[in-house]
Amino acid sequence: MSDVVVLVGAGSIGRAIARRVGAGRTILVADLRSEATTEAARSLTGDGYEVATSQVDVASADSMASLADQAAALGPVTHVIHAAGVSPVQASPQQVVAVDVVGTALVLEEFGRVIAPGGAAIVIASQAGHMLPPLGPAQSHALATTPAAELADLDFLRAIDDSGMAYGIAKRANILRAQAAALQWGDRGARVNSISPGIIMTPLARDELNGPGAEGYRAMLAASPSGRVGTSDEVGDAAAYLMSAPFITGTDLLIDGGVIAALAGGRFSLTGPMQEPTPD
Repeated sequence: MSDVVVLVGAGSIGRAIARRVGAGRTILVADLRSEATTEAARSLTGDGYEVATSQVDVASADSMASLADQAAALGPVTHVIHAAGVSPVQASPQQVVAVDVVGTALVLEEFGRVIAPGGAAIVIASQAGHMLPPLGPAQSHALATTPAAELADLDFLRAIDDSGMAYGIAKRANILRAQAAALQWGDRGARVNSISPGIIMTPLARDELNGPGAEGYRAMLAASPSGRVGTSDEVGDAAAYLMSAPFITGTDLLIDGGVIAALAGGRFSLTGPMQEPTPD
């Protein structure tokens, strides 16, 4: 039995990571959309990777438990890539919480029981998680440690009525959740880290760049030191490094071309909670 790489979310960033860690292993590609798993499997198989597929709903505890069991039946689970998510222009606040907050917690809980010693996970968060004002200690602790089955019922999450704010809090939650999970995974000899990409040219980013916040995203790029969008391959390279670095766990790597540095340095400002920025 070969080692198993689990890819949850078959988009371009997840596939870029899977290509870098999947050689000689079985890549289990899982997504809610069957057409996405089929496309990813066709591409990866055509390039010589061994691929299995599964249709899953990351917001469903039963679905994620079944995926973890399927992965463990294929072989030792050594790599988990959680790249599933929805954007503010795609979903309601409740959907963002269900997929991006609860879904991430379920992935870490379920694969935390099957990950092999020496294994590693990457959770894809976002620069949006670094744009929020600091959360209170009680809220941060709740996002990091509340069991997945209870997360959506947290009062401050239920009160969110803006998808942009929901997304920012969800991505902060991803960072906090990965850090907390590093402790439990460490008891099994495994590691968890998160990556916070900036504007990476993916289909999701194209939606954002053509959505109501398009002007703001262009302002971010113009203000950033790099002055450009990133690529999935750049995220893939960084993720592959984190997954191979045995002394790195419980941390978040910001890959944003300097957008957060530009925000901190006053080169642009946010006009509202997780809304488009304006140049200063």
